[in-house]
Amino acid sequence: MKFPQRIGATLLALVTACGTLAGAAPATASPAPPSLAFANPDSQSLFGTAYAAALQNLLRTNTIGYDARYDRSGLLDPATGIVRAGGGYDQPWTRDASINSWNATSLLDPALAENTLWAVVDKDTGGALRVQQDDQQWDQVVWVTAAWHHYLVTGDRAFLGNAYRTAATTLAIREHATTAGFDPAYGLFTGASFFNDGIAGYPAPPADATESVSTGSMPWPGVASGMYLSTNELHYAAYVNAANMAAKLGRPAAEVAAHRSKAAALRTAINRNFWNPATGLYDYQLLADGSRGAFQEGTGLAFALIFGIANPAQARSILARARELPWGMPDTFPHWARYSDAQPGRHNAIVWPLVLGLWAKALAGQGEQNAFAAETARLAKLAGGNSGFWEIHNGSTGVVDGGWQRLGDTVKFHWGSEPDQTWSATAFLDMIHTGLFGLTFTDRGLSFAPHLPAGWGDVTLRNLRYRGANLTIALRGAGSTIASFSVDGRAAPASIPDTLTGDHTIAITLTGAPAGDRDGDGVPDDRDRCADTAGTAALTGCPDPAHLEAEDARNTGGVKTNVNHTGYSGRAFLDGLWAQGASTSFTVHRTTTAPERAAFTVRYANADNDTRTMTLSVDGQPVRQVGFPKVSDSWDAWGTTTFTDVPLTGRDPVVTLSYAPGDTGAINLDWLELRP
Repeated sequence: MKFPQRIGATLLALVTACGTLAGAAPATASPAPPSLAFANPDSQSLFGTAYAAALQNLLRTNTIGYDARYDRSGLLDPATGIVRAGGGYDQPWTRDASINSWNATSLLDPALAENTLWAVVDKDTGGALRVQQDDQQWDQVVWVTAAWHHYLVTGDRAFLGNAYRTAATTLAIREHATTAGFDPAYGLFTGASFFNDGIAGYPAPPADATESVSTGSMPWPGVASGMYLSTNELHYAAYVNAANMAAKLGRPAAEVAAHRSKAAALRTAINRNFWNPATGLYDYQLLADGSRGAFQEGTGLAFALIFGIANPAQARSILARARELPWGMPDTFPHWARYSDAQPGRHNAIVWPLVLGLWAKALAGQGEQNAFAAETARLAKLAGGNSGFWEIHNGSTGVVDGGWQRLGDTVKFHWGSEPDQTWSATAFLDMIHTGLFGLTFTDRGLSFAPHLPAGWGDVTLRNLRYRGANLTIALRGAGSTIASFSVDGRAAPASIPDTLTGDHTIAITLTGAPAGDRDGDGVPDDRDRCADTAGTAALTGCPDPAHLEAEDARNTGGVKTNVNHTGYSGRAFLDGLWAQGASTSFTVHRTTTAPERAAFTVRYANADNDTRTMTLSVDGQPVRQVGFPKVSDSWDAWGTTTFTDVPLTGRDPVVTLSYAPGDTGAINLDWLELRP
């Protein structure tokens, strides 16, 4: 994302968000999206709902029409749209276009992904294709990895030819650039770290205590001349994938070898300059004067595992020593001296779902099934608790939080976190496709290495299109060891060829799930119906409805967690019940399926001068309108109200409070309790 526009889009309190880009809606019909179905109701509620929301985010909310302003390569299809960066960012942006295509778009809508990748490519004065040369060039080579992945998914050789020309030109530009270029003294590339375009992502030095030079990172001389782990790993991957492209296109052997030689030299330089035996991790930064920063970078550690930069011993060390926050892998860690738990930096000790997705990809690739399950559950909960996929969350509480960073004369400005962030949604899609189902694309076909955690239950992915085939993929059992693999009922190797066409059903039985208790509730994962949410043995590991915190509910329509008032219980409360369509849903796990008439007590805040109303529903069926009397003149005061005679049936009924037509809404919620 280009930094000046990010400022304009993020300051919701100061500016009005821009509308969507000009241009007609895409004319080319997109493939029907796949669907995900778990046999376990809790898994379906948590992961299945998040998957559907992520598809909506990518393929509906953030797919916009063709715009000639982005057709500087001359390769866009005017009948096909492009993917923007998110609800607060109307442009595709280089790194966003690349990550989103790599994560999901190339698989789900290849034409849309191709258009999006070309939307961030232009031509030099001689007509050579190159990744656009803007003020965020330091990590633009991520495009090369996305383009190679797109070829593996689609097999499109015409795309590959143009992609290789783009990759070769772009790498040459980076090698000879005076800013964000190659430093022969260290054998590394200079410039900021991956996506960390704000100075909050950097310790002092190269920053200072008041962030006096600039809000952006590259105006700081120490950042511009410094070397960062993730950016160099992306250059390594770009060389590897440029070599792959050249080989596939039949380019001269010397040309292929040159790319591979540069990749090998860069991998050696990364390990020489960033690996820290004392910490058992890679360092984050190396300044031009040779001083090293023994800090943790989430994407840097993920890329080291994903791209094979770490050897097996280093990989084991990373997995054992990397630090996570309660809500997942942070961007950078720990807090710089100028930040704290109360005021985390926008890029420091804070959680970006983008990073969670890359870390989950790395964990799955290393066979860390329980850790992969935990990271995936965190992102599903962040999305489910906050009406969708946001840009940034507080790493300790999970609330939507853009973090702190200087802006203008304000040394500590509290930034916003943008809604409908595309790469947050595609991060979750990749968790499902690459992690859970283990989809691995090669130049000969699609292979499978699934990771089905204990407690998630059997799961089926339907209507997944791969080249000319329409796949139904069913996972049974638990684990990552394939006990059986069949295509249309016939035993087969764990792969399909790229020539497969038509409708096919793939059935995979898995074993070997590691024993454990991921949620720490004393119920083993293999017997826990809610394996990633702490519960009780009486409810087979599901939460006791005698007390359900509102921040753990499933929320839609703009409802989200917050901490900007006092007096709430748990880690947060819910706000956003301010407009029609807003709702919050609690799954009430019971020990019986017998019908009953239940009572519920709700703790809430209402500082308006009248009783506010909401609609109470059970399993999607309205029961009645309910009232929430005024509590006090302060939103820091909380009261309770009880609703009786609520009909419940089944083992896991869902109780919903929604702002329906005829309601007045405008309350905050703290918790719900089922009364005996």
